[in-house]
Amino acid sequence: MAASEIAREVRDGTRRAQDVAAAFLSRIAEVDERVGAFIEVDSDDAMRAAEQIDAARARGDELGPLAGVPVAVKDVFARRGKLATCASRILEGFRAPYTATAVARLERAGAVMLGRTNMDEFAMGSSTEHSAYGVTRNPFDLSRTPGGSSGGSAAAVAARMAPLALGSDTGGSVRQPAALCGVPGLKPTYGRVSRHGLIAFASSLDHVAPFGRTVEDLATALAVMAGLDPLDSTSLAAAVPDYLPTTSDSVEGLRIGVPAEYFDQDLHPEVTRATREAIATLESLGARVVDIELPHTRFAIPAYYLIANSEASSNLARYDGVEFGARRSGGADLGSMYEDTRTAGFGDEVKLRILLGTFCLCSGYYDDYYLAATRVRTLIRRDFERAFEGCDVIATPTTPTPAFSLGEKTDDPLQMYLCDVLTTPANLAGIPGISIPSGVSQDGMPIGLQLLGPVLGEQALFRAAGAYQRATQHHLLEPAL
Repeated sequence: MAASEIAREVRDGTRRAQDVAAAFLSRIAEVDERVGAFIEVDSDDAMRAAEQIDAARARGDELGPLAGVPVAVKDVFARRGKLATCASRILEGFRAPYTATAVARLERAGAVMLGRTNMDEFAMGSSTEHSAYGVTRNPFDLSRTPGGSSGGSAAAVAARMAPLALGSDTGGSVRQPAALCGVPGLKPTYGRVSRHGLIAFASSLDHVAPFGRTVEDLATALAVMAGLDPLDSTSLAAAVPDYLPTTSDSVEGLRIGVPAEYFDQDLHPEVTRATREAIATLESLGARVVDIELPHTRFAIPAYYLIANSEASSNLARYDGVEFGARRSGGADLGSMYEDTRTAGFGDEVKLRILLGTFCLCSGYYDDYYLAATRVRTLIRRDFERAFEGCDVIATPTTPTPAFSLGEKTDDPLQMYLCDVLTTPANLAGIPGISIPSGVSQDGMPIGLQLLGPVLGEQALFRAAGAYQRATQHHLLEPAL
């Protein structure tokens, strides 16, 4: 069942929250040993939360829009008293002293937290292979990646272990695994959802982002999480609309922009086919397709990795074994302790990115690398602003290929980075994007359609995604676990 269906039945009293939680916990016990989506399952806490929801209904209390809906939470979010490790040894044993705003708002809406999902360490990766707690596997083919860095959350929803999951999207870390796992995933406008309690990777690029079974689930989750938060200075004060009705709207007259630059990225032929067919479906529903130009798209990957790694170098400087997390004793001085702690605590991919970011920020290189990348970022943002003068939504593939084999790209960082070539521009521009299932490859692997909107243009995305979902059945595809 989708999250919206579960919440409706719990509110109506036709289904108990405790029965829902027990069913999903049973499913996790049944299949997760093979998938590896969860790092930790909070069975006792989940059942207690569900019991409280049932008791509230028995008292006649009004229940929230996500009453009784189980949610899987990426291991990048703080939850008071719970472990939060970012799938890294350097945060081993760390328990958060507060709860992330997005998680707290989901809980207030009645959501039941199932536990922590696996991820690439500190969200740095595109395959969920860079984790201190092992790899996560794609439920549609256990020899392949679920994508990353939010691969655990995507796999949990795809394998029917959770109807809703929370992830983070810095360069495509929700949309890319959503596409590879055949589920909807949304990256809102930057600042639409508070980042308070989201452990930082690259602060100007990080987004709190949900996965769901349906577009309606994403609309409900966003409405719950969005809004101004005084604990996050980058959160937006704009009013939060009711997104759900827009998922039922017609796309008659909606202008769909199609950028040639996104089809010049060495796409797998089946990805190209599925995307063209999806655009044709939207056109048949009354949308108007227009050609647009995004000329600086080819600079997105280098600009993104310069900015992201530079910000990561700064953000991860706090992990030194002094304030929190793991500590290695080191030698006789403080410098040795720092060195030993960070050497033992960080994985190879995180070390690589810290080194690259530190180099970019060094005196003598800052202007040539980091500053130049921020200027390119401005050009990319302006490209989108101009494009949206002539269209309402932009349609592209989400990923260049269907899911690839585990281990296929781990020895070639550049090839791994190029997995995000179609998703990083939206993060650089801060615009919203959604990935929805749009087909399958000949060998049965999911393919995703990406829709992009202008700043605070989530309603247009839900309008297009909802219409496409009603016209197709790709979101109903289930893995044969």
